[in-house]
Amino acid sequence: MKNNSINLKEESIYKLFIKIAVPSSIGTIFQNLYAIVDSIFAGRMISKEALAAIGQVFPIYFIIIALGVGLSIGSTALIANNIGKNNKLNAGNIFSQSLILSIIIAIIVSFFGFIFSSSIIYSMNSDPILLNLSLKYIRIIFIGSIFIFILMSLNSSLSAQGDTKSYRNVLIISFIINILLNPIMISGKIFSYQLFYPLGISGIAVATILSNFFGIFYLFYKLKKTEIYKFIKFSIIPNLHIITNILKQGIPASIGMMMIAIGSYILIFFVSTFGSNAVAGYTSAGRYEQLFFLPLLGLSTAVISIVGQNYGAKQYERVLETYKKGLILGITILSIVGFLIYLTANISMNLFTTDEEVKLFGSSYLKISALMFPAFPFFFIGNATFQGLEKAIVVMYMAILRFVIFPIIIISFIIYTIEQNYNFMFYGLVFMHWSIAIFYYKFSQYRFKKILSINY
Repeated sequence: MKNNSINLKEESIYKLFIKIAVPSSIGTIFQNLYAIVDSIFAGRMISKEALAAIGQVFPIYFIIIALGVGLSIGSTALIANNIGKNNKLNAGNIFSQSLILSIIIAIIVSFFGFIFSSSIIYSMNSDPILLNLSLKYIRIIFIGSIFIFILMSLNSSLSAQGDTKSYRNVLIISFIINILLNPIMISGKIFSYQLFYPLGISGIAVATILSNFFGIFYLFYKLKKTEIYKFIKFSIIPNLHIITNILKQGIPASIGMMMIAIGSYILIFFVSTFGSNAVAGYTSAGRYEQLFFLPLLGLSTAVISIVGQNYGAKQYERVLETYKKGLILGITILSIVGFLIYLTANISMNLFTTDEEVKLFGSSYLKISALMFPAFPFFFIGNATFQGLEKAIVVMYMAILRFVIFPIIIISFIIYTIEQNYNFMFYGLVFMHWSIAIFYYKFSQYRFKKILSINY
C-alpha cells in the first residue's frame, strides 16, 4: 500500500500537513475550478442570465454536496478512530455501510430535489427566465447525484488513512473531462460538426455528472490497494448499529454544511433586492473567492485525519498540538490570501463577464470579503478538530449561528434600520465573523481540554 509511509500517530505534525493538505488542496482547486469553468461557459457561451442562474442554484446544489461531505466526514472520523485503535475489521465494516447509506440518501435526495427545486428557486427569485434556466440545470444534477455520493464515500476510506492524493488525481482528471465536455454539450458540436441538438445550460450539468462518474472506478482501484480492503465485506443489508454511528457523526456535519447553503440562500435573497446584475456579480465573485479557501480546506482534511487517529490511539497531547499548529498555519496562509483577493478583485471579474455593472458588484464584494479571511481558520480548524474527536454536533450549532441566525439579524438591521446599501451588508458580515471567531477560539480551547481530560 502506497500510503504506508504516512504515519499519522508519529510523524511531525507540520510534515503531515504537507503530505495530506497539499494534495487535498490541489484536488480542491480543481474541484472549485469546476464551478468557475461552468460559470465562464454559461456567461460566455450562453448568456448573463445563464451565469446568474447557475449562481442562483448554488445553495441547492450545495445541499447535495453538504450531505455527501457530511457523511464522508462522519465516516472518515470513525474509520480513522478505529485504525488508531488498530481495529481494522470495524474500519472496513464502517466503510461498507457508509457506501450503502450514501446510495440510499442519494436516491432520496434526487427524488425530493426534483420535486421541490422549482418552489425553492421561485422563493429566491421569481424571474421566469432565471427560473427556467435554473431548473434545467439543477434537475440533471439531482438525477446524477448518486455518482457524487459514491465518489465521496470511496474517498472517506482513503482520507482516513492519509491518502488524499487519489482523490486529487480524480478531481484533476474530472476537471479536464469537464472542460472538454462543456462546449460540446452546450452546443451539440465537435468543432463544426453538429452531433445533437444543443443542450444549453442543461449540457453544463450533464458534463459535470459525466466527469464525476469516471472517478468512481479509479478510487475503487485505489481502495483495493489499502490495508483495510481485505476487511471490507460488501453487502446490500444495512447494519443498523454501524449506520446509526455514522449518522450520529454525519448528520450534524451535513446539517453544518447545509447551513452554508442556507446562508448562501439568505445572502442571495438580500442581494437580489439590488437586481439580477448584483446576483450575477456576487455569485461569480463567490466562485472566484472559493478558490482561495482551498489551502484551508486541505489543512482541515489533514486535521480531521490526524486528530481522528491520535484520538483513537489516546495520544491526547498530539491532538491539541495538531489544533494549535493547524490554527497558526491557517491564519498565516489566509492573511496572505486575503491580501491577494483584494489586489485581484477587479481583474478577476473579467473572467466571468464583460458587463461593467456586474463586474462592479462582484469586485466590491471581493474587496470587503478579503477582510474576513484571516478569521476563517478559527472556524475551519476548530471544526475539523471537533469532527476528529467525534463531536460533530458542536460544528452544527456553530454553523447555524454563523450562517443563518446572525446574518439574518445583522443584514436585516443594516438594510431596514441603517440603509439599503450593498456594501454595508458585507461590512456587517466582516464584523460578525471576527466577533464569532474570537468567541469560538475561547470556547474550543475550553471544550478540547474538557473532552480530553475525561479520556485521560
